[in-house]
Amino acid sequence: MTGTVADQGIVAAAAAMQDHLPFTDTTDEANARRGFLRTRRPAQVRAEDGRVVWDADAWAGLLAGERPDTVNPSLWRQARLVAMHGLYKVTEGIYQVRGMDLSNMTIVEGRTGIIVIDPLISTETAAAALALYREERGDRPVTALIYTHSHVDHFGGARGVLSGEPVPILAPEGFLHHAVAENVYAGTAMARRSAYMYGAALPTGAAGQIGAGLGMTVSTGNVSLVPPTHDVIHTGQEETLDGVRIVFQITPGTEAPSEMNFFFPEHGALCMAENATHTLHNLLTLRGALVRDPHVWSQYLTEAIELFGNDTDVEFASHHWPTWGRDEIITFLSEQRDLYAYQHDQTLRLLNKGYVGAEIAEMLEIPTALENAWHTHGYYGSISHNVKAVYQRYMGWYDGNPAHLWQHPPEQAGRRYVAAIGGPDAVLGVARRAYDEGDFRWVAELTGHLVFTDPSNQEARELQAAAFEQLGFGAENGTWRNFYLTGARELRGEVAGTPTTTASADLLAQLSLPQMFDSLAIRIDGPRAGELRIGLDWTVTHEDGEDTYWSRLRNGVLIHGAGSGRDEADARIRISRAGLLKLLSGTANPDALTGSGDLTIDGNADVLTRLFGVLDTPDPGFAIVTP
Repeated sequence: MTGTVADQGIVAAAAAMQDHLPFTDTTDEANARRGFLRTRRPAQVRAEDGRVVWDADAWAGLLAGERPDTVNPSLWRQARLVAMHGLYKVTEGIYQVRGMDLSNMTIVEGRTGIIVIDPLISTETAAAALALYREERGDRPVTALIYTHSHVDHFGGARGVLSGEPVPILAPEGFLHHAVAENVYAGTAMARRSAYMYGAALPTGAAGQIGAGLGMTVSTGNVSLVPPTHDVIHTGQEETLDGVRIVFQITPGTEAPSEMNFFFPEHGALCMAENATHTLHNLLTLRGALVRDPHVWSQYLTEAIELFGNDTDVEFASHHWPTWGRDEIITFLSEQRDLYAYQHDQTLRLLNKGYVGAEIAEMLEIPTALENAWHTHGYYGSISHNVKAVYQRYMGWYDGNPAHLWQHPPEQAGRRYVAAIGGPDAVLGVARRAYDEGDFRWVAELTGHLVFTDPSNQEARELQAAAFEQLGFGAENGTWRNFYLTGARELRGEVAGTPTTTASADLLAQLSLPQMFDSLAIRIDGPRAGELRIGLDWTVTHEDGEDTYWSRLRNGVLIHGAGSGRDEADARIRISRAGLLKLLSGTANPDALTGSGDLTIDGNADVLTRLFGVLDTPDPGFAIVTP
């Protein structure tokens, strides 16, 4: 068992896929190359401290050669397309920088400057993308910024393109709330799982990282957030930015809880944000998120066709390459629409016949016409985990079987399974036979029980790692491959780092007071705090004045609200907003803030120390495939 050789079953499945799918169709390659102007040489982006935060050259040598057996042929095809990097002309006055981060940055030329759409993840990659555009088109100032939606790869690089001069910044209604909440409330866990999903810590290579389907991977620079100045609140809303007319369509609850498409009438150009890309998207992303609604997603795609289809000459998105030609665009959007509607409708049809998510995921087959369209393939989302997401959205985690209502957690279940099978040696014997038979899913499950029973069992760890590798080598889905291969590294004791942290100072600074106290409440260690009773009234000062707020710790729960508490407070706290952020982020303690003048306490002086003494600290590097 080795990490560099694909099992013959994986090789045979790849050959069958090669024969079955339309690999002779080169339309996507032509579209991905169309309009190329220039790129960076070398295509590395560095932070101020010299570390490389993006390396577009990392995949060049690998993808220029023949496909290795350790990479699924369909994923290989997608990686070669997504890895193309540089500045591209979309149509007259509209340009994209692609392949310089997970997402695209789009630039629309206005009367006096440029409108930037989605400034990537990191300030460093955003600045490099803007510099690349200016090398070709001149040093035009940024006169407006648009965020298509509330995911970090569409706003994180904002400070890399904005100078000190204020400009209008447009975003869909609810953008700031969702952008901040997603990256703070469950930010540590999401960032950890993102490291596995995007494979940013994996080595690039035939047995390593070759893309995430939506883009190659995530940049690892500094994440920023400049708040929007204008909300887009309804479909049909029109705005003119730097002389450029734009018509908006809001699409909440699709790929993001706050998202919008928009049309440029004078250019015949339609931006579909992340609602229509050249992949089947996630209904529940593997990093973790709220479950998305494929029903409303498909309806918004229908609406986009009806609103803009007959007037659109080019469609582009926040990932991948554009589509040109009205007939081609309507076909593309219609197939994307049908893809999400089909998953939704067929999952509901089957769950109403009594099938559960895991069963439906094995049963659902995409119609041939959709399967033959490359952009419907599961490079990022997958039918398997999307179907389970639809089931979860309607039915929850429980499948109705009482045997699954109160199951043992992994370590306890593992001990029982290992004992029932006959002990560690018996489990390994069954798993080895399954490996030889090519049943890698069963190997992964069996050895997982043994690893959770005895993490020191090196033979079990290696056998599970080998099974993960084979599953990764066979995966069409880029994020599945990354999860499998990163999991194998963890089992072998290699550090699987968390390269990108989204909960930056900029994001924390945009927390509302309720969100600040929410972020405090989710860190309360309930068992330790169960007997504590602490009542605080707060006055939070800021440049525009001050706000009053109250918090009460009772029964291990921190409740809070605006104004003053209804019962007696143990103390009244006066603190600057900046000081409160320092407390929440752990960069200062109450004593330090009191000494600096940012904090005064009227009443019991040790209340803050007692409150912060029962806060739990998130673990940004927790194990995933081991206990």
